[in-house]
Amino acid sequence: MNIIVNGGTRGVGKEVVLYLAQDNRNQILATGRDEKALKSLSTRFKNVHTLPLDLSVFDTQIESFRDAAYSHFKRVDILINMAGLLFAKEFMDIENNEARLMMETNFFGPASVIRIVKPLMSKGSHIVNISSMGGFQGSAKYKGLSYYSASKAALACLSECMAAEFIESGISVNCLALGAVQTEMLEEAFPGYKAPVDAKNMAEFISDFALKGHKFINGKIIPVAVNNP
Repeated sequence: MNIIVNGGTRGVGKEVVLYLAQDNRNQILATGRDEKALKSLSTRFKNVHTLPLDLSVFDTQIESFRDAAYSHFKRVDILINMAGLLFAKEFMDIENNEARLMMETNFFGPASVIRIVKPLMSKGSHIVNISSMGGFQGSAKYKGLSYYSASKAALACLSECMAAEFIESGISVNCLALGAVQTEMLEEAFPGYKAPVDAKNMAEFISDFALKGHKFINGKIIPVAVNNP
C-alpha cells in the first residue's frame, strides 16, 4: 500500500506510522512539524519517507508537499489526516491568531491536502480523517475546547460531504472521532487525567480501519471512545 500519514511525529499519529511501517509492503510518506522526529522515522524504516510540514501555514508549503507526494507515488491508496493543534483556553480568552491556527491545522490544512492528493487516488482508495469526540454532535462538551471542537466538527462534516462527491471515483472517505487517548495533547487539555486507551492501541485500530474499513463503510463519522474525555 502507498500511504500518506499527515501528522506523524507524535502521539497517535507517530504510532500509526510505526505500526504501518512494520509491513515492508507499505510505502509511507509521513509529515509533521518535528523534523527530529521525522528523521528518526526515516532512519529506522527504509519504507518511510518524511517531509517537514506545518498545516497552520500550508499555503506557503503547498508546492513542496505536492512535489514530495507526486515524486514518491504514482498512486496513493490511503491518506490519513492525523495532524491536530490545540490551545486549551476558554472561548473569551482565545486570541484570534490562536483560533485561526487551530482552524488552519485541524480543518483548512487537511482539506487542502486532500485536494492535492485526490488526483493520485483511484477506485478502492481510502481517506481517513481523524476528528474528536469534542466535535461529535451530541457529545459532552468541555470548557477550553470550543475552537478545537468546532474545527474537528468541521472536518467531520467535510468528510461526509467528500464521500458524496467522490463516490463516482470509488474513493471512500470516513472520519474517526476519537475519545480519550493518553497523549501529550490530552495532558494539555486535561492535566492529570489518565485515559483508558494508550496511543499505541488506538493507532492499531486506526491503521486497521484505514486498511480495511472502507470495504464496509463510507461517508460515516464513527465515535471511537471508551471515555470522553
